Amino acid sequence: MIEARYLEIDGALGFVEIITPDNQPATEAPTVLCLHTAGQSGVQWRHVASELAGRGYRVIVPDLPGHGRSEPAVDGPVTSIVAFGDWLGKVLDALAVERPFVVGCSIGGKLTLELATRSSRPLAGAIAMAAEAGPGRVNVGGLRRELEDVAGPSRADRTYLGTLASVGHSVPEAKAHLIATMHKREDPEISSSDLIGWGTHDVRDRIAEITCPLRLVAGAQDPWIEAGRVEQTVSSLDAARPGLASFTLLEGIGHYPMEEIDDFASVADEWLTELRAAVVLS
Repeated sequence: MIEARYLEIDGALGFVEIITPDNQPATEAPTVLCLHTAGQSGVQWRHVASELAGRGYRVIVPDLPGHGRSEPAVDGPVTSIVAFGDWLGKVLDALAVERPFVVGCSIGGKLTLELATRSSRPLAGAIAMAAEAGPGRVNVGGLRRELEDVAGPSRADRTYLGTLASVGHSVPEAKAHLIATMHKREDPEISSSDLIGWGTHDVRDRIAEITCPLRLVAGAQDPWIEAGRVEQTVSSLDAARPGLASFTLLEGIGHYPMEEIDDFASVADEWLTELRAAVVLS
């Protein structure tokens, strides 16, 4: 069953899609919170969410403030991953969700790390894709200047071409074109604000405080991150808290695993099953 809801959070309506399995009560299904990338929306999970529900999960897919079908934040575009984390906490409170699994990509991956290091709200498990623990590699000053001129007619073309450059070479041309075409829907002001959050967010001083089993995932052809840094984070964390974190390198994949990989739901299910086993063993 698919339920679309608007929740009033901080004076604005936030859109959330909730997909529940047909063959069991929603209260018995493990909850998975799926987080989108910069400038995008929950539509990135349109194939994966229903397939995960078919595998027995209750799936929650929000549009962050100013994205997709959510209203803008009352104070303007959000430039802080921490602020997005606070907003998501209020969404989970409104839905009475405790200890969800979280799967996020890009700024959604950074949000996953942010939530996973909050002792006030422990998670059941976390999968952070396409995200480093340290600040993302962007020119924050340039992005702030760009916010003054985001309406240029070439911006959609730049988004399209930039997306194509961020998709792995293993992805068929037609599928890469579809991903890039869908991404052209973004609001330039929102995208630039998101990337400021990407370039300023840093959990390296908190990563050892994660509240749950964690898997970090990197596409081998992702131009936005350095896979070696992601793997090093896991190595450092493993030295401090053995067995709590793992690393997966996806050959031939770029910045958007949930859109690039055929049947990504089965891959995510395997990872979530391992995280659930780690919870039992911990």
